[in-house]
Amino acid sequence: MSSLGDLYQEVILDHNKRPRNFHEVPGANRRAEGHNPLCGDRLTVTLDVEDGVIREVGFLGSGCAISKASASMMTDSVKGKSVEEAERIFEAFHAMVTGKQENGFDPEDLGKLAVFEGVREFPVRVKCASLAWHTLRAALESSVAQVTTEID
Repeated sequence: MSSLGDLYQEVILDHNKRPRNFHEVPGANRRAEGHNPLCGDRLTVTLDVEDGVIREVGFLGSGCAISKASASMMTDSVKGKSVEEAERIFEAFHAMVTGKQENGFDPEDLGKLAVFEGVREFPVRVKCASLAWHTLRAALESSVAQVTTEID
């Protein structure tokens, strides 16, 4: 494996072992539950959104290393961002992991989230990496929601 690949693997393993924002947000005004029936990943995303800004975000749940690391890194990337910014990050992340990037898209624009670029080579793992993101989107669109990767 390349040194860059090794670094990416280390980042994913670190976020899996020590997930950031692994808690339920007290007083959350948005919540969604996500489930990937193919591998059993389950998570809940809770948010405190005020004046169109994600003030606090957290997640709880269980799943594979990719799913948990993706949720951890997602929470870091959207905290403090506007709902519109979070939507743009979602779109860019989803395009990267599905391989449906528009011309001129550079995965490095996503910063540390670029560690998930290689996931697109493994279609089953795309659902693992994107579960938290679809759950976030559902929470942003509704005060309470449920998602599954099978409706993707």
